[in-house]
Amino acid sequence: MTNYQSDLLRLLNDRGYIHQLTDAKALDTLANKSIIPGYIGFDVTADSLHVGNLVQIMMLRRLQQAGHKPIVLMGGATTKIGDPSGKDEMRKILDDEGIASNFAKIRGCFENFLTFGDGPTDAMMVNNDDWLGQLEYIPFLRDIGRHFTINRMLAFDSVKLRLEREQPLTFLEFNYMILQAYDYLELSRQYGCKLQMGGSDQWGNIVNGIELSRRMDGAELFGVTTPLITKADGSKMGKSVDGAIWLNAERLSPYDYWQFWRNTDDRDVGKFMRLFTDIDLDEIARLESMQGSDINEAKKVLADAATSMAHGDKAAKEAAATAQQVFEQGGAGGDLPVYLVESKEISIIDALIGIGFCASKGEAKRMVAGGGARIGDEPVKDAGYMIAVSDQDVKISAGKKKHGLLRKS
Repeated sequence: MTNYQSDLLRLLNDRGYIHQLTDAKALDTLANKSIIPGYIGFDVTADSLHVGNLVQIMMLRRLQQAGHKPIVLMGGATTKIGDPSGKDEMRKILDDEGIASNFAKIRGCFENFLTFGDGPTDAMMVNNDDWLGQLEYIPFLRDIGRHFTINRMLAFDSVKLRLEREQPLTFLEFNYMILQAYDYLELSRQYGCKLQMGGSDQWGNIVNGIELSRRMDGAELFGVTTPLITKADGSKMGKSVDGAIWLNAERLSPYDYWQFWRNTDDRDVGKFMRLFTDIDLDEIARLESMQGSDINEAKKVLADAATSMAHGDKAAKEAAATAQQVFEQGGAGGDLPVYLVESKEISIIDALIGIGFCASKGEAKRMVAGGGARIGDEPVKDAGYMIAVSDQDVKISAGKKKHGLLRKS
């Protein structure tokens, strides 16, 4: 079914978010006549979310834009276990202090995308530790566990793939799907939640929650999953050659975030605009049809829009201005990463490591030997080269896309 009547499903469909739906007709009817509280869960395994989580954050944003209520479920309890979906090994278990710290820092990721408050369509954030942390083991097994068969649990991809790869799956992780289903039951009971959304790898977990709530409460709940978001080269969205693209400015500067989007493959420009920006669909169609060098202007529009959403208009404008100075005018730019140097000079190797362009001396030496390191705009091919640092900033570059400043402390 693609001829949707509700603003919600039309919006999700037109922008490319829908992969799987449970009872599309009933969900469409409900969304057309009432406000739907819907949720997505996020485990707090790091102190920032990253671009790989962004399509889920945008799903909550679309839910709110269509006049419904987003619920951000933070996995304060399930983080202690770890979702086995797509994993070959057990996650490192965090203590309560680490989880609380991550929780506080991640909250800020959502505040730029969603409007929080007490209104009927305002977003809310809840922590599943509030109910999972209070469970008693024997009553939980008796009341909830009896609705799950081992036969069915073994058939889910999150379990089956781990076993096929002969990677250990702990009993702790095996319980994750039951706890996630229980989350949906609790959110339905406490907040009237009717919809769970997630990536395609969460389909089994979502269906479990729907089925558990139907069996225990007779509730009619729904699920929507997104397709796996990949780049034109087939790689998974959210990663670059340098690792995760973090949403928190403390982990990744707005300039580097802007650059990530600016470097989008030509073939991905339209898709990413639909998924990750609020740009009008007609304008996206115009921009993605650009040919040759003109497509670079479309990429700048994408970078501006995505960075404004994550970091604000001011940060996006500063990032764009810095990029123009660096790439078009040959300047240094005011928004580049800065490494403070205590002495009057520093080796090219230490500088590349210090500013974060290389992780080790071996990597830095290879960068220099390959001609990828530059001071100012001049290549440096001597691994023993010493850089003089005085009152004026020194521009350092690694490859074509990494630029920074060395500054006397």
